[in-house]
Amino acid sequence: MTLTELFHRASALAGKRFAEVAAAHNMTVPNDLRRNKGWVGQLLEAALGAQAGSQQLQDFPELGVELKTIPLDERGEPLETTFVCTAPLTDIAHLRWEQSNVRNKLQCVLWVPIDGRRQVPLAERTIGSAFFWQPSAAEEAQLQADWQEHMDRIALGQVEHIQAQQGEVLQLRPKAANSRVLTNAIGAHGQLIQTLPRGFYLRKEFTRAILQRMFAGADTE
Repeated sequence: MTLTELFHRASALAGKRFAEVAAAHNMTVPNDLRRNKGWVGQLLEAALGAQAGSQQLQDFPELGVELKTIPLDERGEPLETTFVCTAPLTDIAHLRWEQSNVRNKLQCVLWVPIDGRRQVPLAERTIGSAFFWQPSAAEEAQLQADWQEHMDRIALGQVEHIQAQQGEVLQLRPKAANSRVLTNAIGAHGQLIQTLPRGFYLRKEFTRAILQRMFAGADTE
């Protein structure tokens, strides 16, 4: 598959209801997303032919493209932050931004806006117009600065003191099904401790700016 083919495939989904797409791929639409948070992503992966089996790869590794959905409210505003990837909490001494999974995942993103209005039944919600995005030099500099700040704190054993308010565009937050899921991390004195897994998330303000720029450009063409 080429980038053009992927874009045509994603564009063909615009305006379709989740129920239509699910039926075409023999998938059942859940009643809601409370216990099926990743379902919409799985639906789009099936519809677009995503091959990624590892979190360290993009969803379309042969194209270097990551697939991200972005639920919108009735005003077209992002409803939530966007999960990027899990954060490494050990063996990070030689990790640099250039080799980081955050940079890898965000080098080229196929964004698919979706109807996120909770008052609309899930089966009746629709898929929006997909678009490709690559970070500008300024956006990458913002992402790198936040990533570096978070990673420095992790390396210094401060992982449990990192707050969701920290990071201009990139947050670090707990990412676990429940509080019993623990992983190794670096403690304050360099020892191994047990803590909740952490994930990197793009702030809503960052994705809102991406949407505004993309669709403002489309309106002027």
